[in-house]
Amino acid sequence: MESVAAAARSLRAGVEKSRALGQALARAGPRVEEIQLALPALEAAVRPIRAPRAELAAAGPHIDRAVGPAAAVLKVFDAVHGLEPPLLAAGAVAGDLAGYLAVLGRLEEALRFLSDNSGLAAQWLADIVEYLGDHDLADPRFLADLAVTLEGLKKPSGDLDGGLLAAALDMLEAEFGRLLADHSAPLPLAMQQLSTTSASTAAPSLIPAATVHKLSLILDRLIANGRQDRCLSVYADARGGVVSASLHALGLDYLRNPVDDAQALGPGVELWGRHLEFVVRCLLESERQLCNKVFGQRKDDASACFADVAAHAGILDFLSFGRAAADAKKDPIKLLRLLEVFDSLNKLRLDFNRLFGGKKACVEIQNQTRDLVKLLVDGAVEIFEELLVQVELQRHMPPPPDGGVPRLVSFVVEYCNRLLSEKYRPVLAQVLTIHRSWRKETFSDKMLVNAVLNIVKALEANFDVWSKAYDNVTLSYLFMMNTHWHFFKNLKATRLGELLGDAWLQEHEQFKDYYLTVFMRDSWGVVSPLLNREGLILFSKGRATAKDLVKQRLKTFNASFDEMFRKQSAWVIPEKDLREKTCGLVVQAIVPAYRSYMQNYGPLVEQDVSASKYVKYTVDGLEKMLSALFIPRPRRAGSFQIRHTNDKITSAMTGFYRSASTVK
Repeated sequence: MESVAAAARSLRAGVEKSRALGQALARAGPRVEEIQLALPALEAAVRPIRAPRAELAAAGPHIDRAVGPAAAVLKVFDAVHGLEPPLLAAGAVAGDLAGYLAVLGRLEEALRFLSDNSGLAAQWLADIVEYLGDHDLADPRFLADLAVTLEGLKKPSGDLDGGLLAAALDMLEAEFGRLLADHSAPLPLAMQQLSTTSASTAAPSLIPAATVHKLSLILDRLIANGRQDRCLSVYADARGGVVSASLHALGLDYLRNPVDDAQALGPGVELWGRHLEFVVRCLLESERQLCNKVFGQRKDDASACFADVAAHAGILDFLSFGRAAADAKKDPIKLLRLLEVFDSLNKLRLDFNRLFGGKKACVEIQNQTRDLVKLLVDGAVEIFEELLVQVELQRHMPPPPDGGVPRLVSFVVEYCNRLLSEKYRPVLAQVLTIHRSWRKETFSDKMLVNAVLNIVKALEANFDVWSKAYDNVTLSYLFMMNTHWHFFKNLKATRLGELLGDAWLQEHEQFKDYYLTVFMRDSWGVVSPLLNREGLILFSKGRATAKDLVKQRLKTFNASFDEMFRKQSAWVIPEKDLREKTCGLVVQAIVPAYRSYMQNYGPLVEQDVSASKYVKYTVDGLEKMLSALFIPRPRRAGSFQIRHTNDKITSAMTGFYRSASTVK
């Protein structure tokens, strides 16, 4: 029984162990499956161990060479991230520009290193991955995933810094604009007024040298990083705004609304010349110097930026105004305007060459300036060469009905003197020289003088033709007297008179004296003999006969005097000295004879009831009437038209007379 009991206990214990072992096996099943799944990876992991030792030893140097550059690249990446705080801190640029640029330089250097080496390091890593795969030294699946990642790293990327460089450049650009804005006040009005009166030097820059240095440093970094266009735009807008504001006070509206009349253009052209000189020699020269300082050796950038600033200064508007003068109505006065515009441009020729010459960005300014100069030269020469012809064409025009000096004579005398003045003569000579040079011809100052003298002599030849147009010969004498005296008086002691010579001038003075003599002889010299004493005997027995004879002669005198006075009251002598001399001669010819006659024979008729019919004038009244002769009446200013026999109006001749009626 004891043996049976022991066997039963033993059997029970075995069953319990079997149950416990079954439960343990049930619990170990999933773990076995996990081990089975991990076995391939474990196999790949221990494969190198299973690889031949010689192959593992040969792979070591390859791995070291590939990992070294990769480690260096990773180290630089860490350094780039370390530059973020100093580059993105608020106020970092303005507070310490030099320090900021130094940090930015380190960033640029790091990015250049990464750009140059990241792809190379990735390629080396890819090569070692390929080596491991070829020699079955690593898991193929792992190597495939790693190869894909490395292929992406080998491609160049512009965002190696995560946008840090772009953010830093934005801050530099903002500082560039701030510096310009803080030092972009327009030129003070007082300085403008001083410069317009003596525009010989550039306006002083209102930007301190230290600020200019900062702008230059910032500009270098921005342009080096591809922000050239944005920099030029910011600079041109800022400095162009300064120039525009500086010019606003000058009142340049006249540039955009020029008149089409050469006479009316006079004040505008004078103002235009002063303003253009101020803009070129003061404002733009100052801006050119500033551009050169800021842009340094970047000549093309400086030129492009300066061209934009010049556009803000309205330099093209100035050239357009000059062209408006060249396109004005054809008129002799237009020649003076053209010479004035040319002279202003010629004085600034070296300045224009320095500012705009040889610069691609300024090609429009160069072309417009060149075209304007050609228009001015061609237009001036055309008018000058037509002057002689126009004077000759006036030969068959009617002379003034009052015997005065034709407006054309006054105009041509003054006009030619102006052409030979120090203001216009050298300019006209230069214009003619340039025009001749274009035609491969030569020109000398003597040719200019001869051309002007020929104009004057052509005008002189008109006198005889005009005088013959009068129906009244006495009026023609008065006309010739007036015209020759005007010639003499207005040419004497002038440059033109010196060229014509004293002998030529004296001829005109002698002509004046001659025509004055024949005028007196054939007019008032005929009236005074009517008061002769022939046949008058004051004896008592002949008193009645003498009285009738006195009455008859007084009646004849009065009729002749009245007719002569009526006609000559409509005649004029413009020159005061000649008028006073002529009136004095008339008074001397009439009044003494009348006084003597009335003293001797007046009593014969003064007591007569009809005395007023014969004694119409007192001696004093007669003298006052004669002394008031030939006084010019104000002429109505304005132009008038000249017609040829074909009834067509010649615009050039109309312009000639318009000039003659308005020139001052």
